[in-house]
This record gives sequence, structure tokens and C-alpha cells, in this order.
Amino acid sequence: MTTVSFIHDLATYIRAGYPIINIISSEEDRAIELIEEMMRHKEMMRRPRKLFVWSISRGITDMETRAIVKEDTRRPEHALEFVSAYCEGAIFIFKDFHPYLRETFPNGALIIRMVRDLAPELKGAPRTLIWITPIQYIPVELQKDVTVMDLPLPGENEYRQILYRLVNQVRANPNVTIDLNNDDRDEIIKACQGLTRSEAENALAKAIVSQHGLTGREVKSILEEKSQIIRKAGILEYISTEANFSTIGGLEHLKSWLRQRNAGFSQQARDFGLPHPRGVMLIGVPGCGKSLCAKAIAAEWQKPLLKFDLGRVFAGLVGESEDRMRRALSAAEGVAPCVLWIDELEKGLAGIGGKGDSGVASRVFGALLTWMEEKTHPVFVAATANDISQLPPELLRKGRLDEIFFVDLPNLRQRAEIIGIHLARRQRAPDNYDIAELATITNGFSGAELEEVVVSGLYEAFATPERELTTAHLLQATREIKPLARIRAQEIDLLRRWAMTNCRMAAEIE
Repeated sequence: MTTVSFIHDLATYIRAGYPIINIISSEEDRAIELIEEMMRHKEMMRRPRKLFVWSISRGITDMETRAIVKEDTRRPEHALEFVSAYCEGAIFIFKDFHPYLRETFPNGALIIRMVRDLAPELKGAPRTLIWITPIQYIPVELQKDVTVMDLPLPGENEYRQILYRLVNQVRANPNVTIDLNNDDRDEIIKACQGLTRSEAENALAKAIVSQHGLTGREVKSILEEKSQIIRKAGILEYISTEANFSTIGGLEHLKSWLRQRNAGFSQQARDFGLPHPRGVMLIGVPGCGKSLCAKAIAAEWQKPLLKFDLGRVFAGLVGESEDRMRRALSAAEGVAPCVLWIDELEKGLAGIGGKGDSGVASRVFGALLTWMEEKTHPVFVAATANDISQLPPELLRKGRLDEIFFVDLPNLRQRAEIIGIHLARRQRAPDNYDIAELATITNGFSGAELEEVVVSGLYEAFATPERELTTAHLLQATREIKPLARIRAQEIDLLRRWAMTNCRMAAEIE
């Protein structure tokens, strides 16, 4: 939803006589400004209405005169009495009203009852009650009377206005250098996507202050500030990675498929009729590069990588888990195009439908499924899983993800490639070692175990007076490592047999 469509929808609800509207946003000032803008448009608001704003600290304020209407309206129940007694056309905005709708609040039951009594009075009347809250919490008793709307993040035009306003404020300062061409402005605006208006203003102001100006080079500073803001939410995490496809051995089929999908983000793809790539599920043997590949997708495509920890979604308060899921997905859409990495998905979905599931896990999972199917923003989901038996079948069907790949143990050629990559990463020339023999005797080793062969070999070499890594050190390491494929042979065999009929192979089978 864009800001323009949000205003039109809000005006439609108000004209239709919806009694109570809950706008979910932390941007109170921006929400109020948009409501004021809506009220100035006669085609949207055909009846003149007064605008009042309530907060627990000030009571009800007349936004036209900026005067407090009555001193005793600071208490929520007194504010509701004022709304009920007011007979003319009006919009009443209540800030942070959600804490008073909990029964744990001293007068919570009374306030809920007062709102229930007020709703029929407002329905169809030229009066509307609007709550602006950072989280969604609606008691069961009021759910039929409250309409929920999400205030979208600023659009490109709003970010452009923020940039122009800040530039104009500092342009006359001789100590500040402004050197921006159109491409620089576009890059800065793109970097701001996903931030609230206040956050964008702060990020741009920080860039100007720290660099004594603003040029195209400040995009990195804005992105760093953006990553800090995302981290504060505690659910999504910005991941910086240097991994790319060249640092991953094998997986030729998967790499080829991903390179093809990358072209799907372009405008040419839209013109051709292609939708945005939706995502991929990587299932396979632990330690074979699923998580590394998810990181490499973002680096290869040059797109932000967000790690989504589903475990952080679940909270103790009623309704908070669903709200965290909504905010996390909204944040991911705000920084699109991006890659959303969900690692070990089956662990995050554990408990759905079980005896301990009070319904919260099922609702959170349902919200994720709906979003994956209906999302229009270019957010590419890269999900990994080790245990397919714990994955709900509805997650695996087409329409939510583009493809499911099985990442198997590397074959002989791939093992040689992986060993060579890890030697080269540690400043050792692969040609100086008998990689063919190492690849042969490491049959059944995962990629992580092959890396450990190199690391253990280096430790062996470091303990010698010469401190020179040799093939003998590496061979010794292979004899000491017990690969998972041997320890859990039966489980891995079952996983492979399932994958043969349900997945595409990420690489050639040995």
C-alpha cells in the first residue's frame, strides 16, 4: 500500500461511518499530518469536521487552535466521555491508547465497556475515533468494531522531499559541501527505503554532519545507520557477507538457477510479463553449504541480506507475536529488493498444532504463509532446513516458493573443488597438495567437514618446528574426523530417498 492509497482508504472508511479505526504506526506526527492533509481535500471529506488529538499527558487538544479543550480529559475514561458528548462532526485521534484496553490496567474493564457503548453512537455518525498505536492490541470484545490499518512507510517522493528539505537547510553553510547529481540522489533515496521519516532525517543528518557534506559516497553511511535501526527491532538482522558463488564448491545446478532468477528483478522482466522471484527452499545434509549459499545469493545479486530469526517473533503478551511478525515482514518489504534468509526453518516452526500450541504459533505461521503467497514487493526468501519431517506440507507447495533444492554430500569432483577453495582462502596454493587423494579418501564428508580437514591440518602444521602445511598433515586430519554421514547414515539415507522424488538436485549426483 502506498501513502496515497492509505489516505484514500482512510477517507472511505470515515465517509462510510466506520466508528473506530486503529492505525498501526510509530510515526504519530506523520500519521496526523496525513489525516490533516486528507481533511483539506473536499473530495475526500465532503463534510467539514473538527480534529481533536488526545494523549495521556495533555488530554484532548483542538488541533485548529492548539488549545487544550478540558484539563480533566487526560484520563482515558474522561476523554471517552468527551467524545460521547460531542455532537458535531469530528475526528478524534487517540495516541497510544492500547495500554488502557488491557484488563490488567486498573480501569481496563471500564474503558473497554465504555468503548463498546461508544461504538454504536459513532457508527454512521459524522464522528470517528482513530487510535494511533505502535503495536496492534484489540480486546476480543472490540474486534468487531475496530478497523485496523497499517500506515505504510514513506514512498520515494516523500524520501525525495526529505532530502531536498535537508539540502536546502544546509546549502548556505560554507562548511558543508553538497555535490549531488541525479544518480546520486536516486541512490540516496533508494538507500533510505525502509526507514521511517524520522529515521531517514536522522540518517541523512548524520551523514551530513560526519562528512561535512553530502555526496553519492554517503550512501554507505546511510546503509550503516539503516542496519542499526533494523537491529534495534530485534527480529531482523542485517548480515554483511563476502561470500559469493565462487567461494562455494559444487552446487552447479543451484547456482545456474539462481543466476537466471536474478534477471527477474529487472524492469525488462516486468515488461516481459515475469513476476518477481519469490524464493527458494534449500533442504539437505547438515554442513553441506545451505546457509553459506543463502548468504552468497545476496552478495552475488548485490542486494541487502536480512536474517529472520523466527524464534524472536514469539513474545509473552497477547497479540504481540502476531504484531512482531507483521513488523518484521513490513521491514523486509521496506528495504526491498532484498534477500530474506530464514535459517533452519523447521526449528522456528516447531510446536505448530501440538499440545503446547495455544494458537499463537499457528496464527504466526499462517501470517507468514499468506505473506509469502501474496507479497508484491521483491523480497526473495532463502529458507534452509535440515529435517523435512517437521516442515508443514502447505509451506512446500508452489506459489509460495519458486523451487525446492536438495543439497547433498559433495561428489569426488566437488570435494576436490571445496578443498582447493579452503586452501586458497588460507593463502595456500592448491597445486602444492595431493588434492586428488584427499578427495578420494574423504568420501561421505560434508563441505563443513572438508573445511575442518584443512583447519585441523593447519593446526598440525603449526605445532611443528617447520610450520609448513603438507599433504600428510591433511591426510592425518581426515583420519581423525568422523563424518556425520557415517554417524547418522540411516537418517541421511531416508532424507536422500525423499529428495529424489520431491526436490531438484542442487548439484550432479555421484
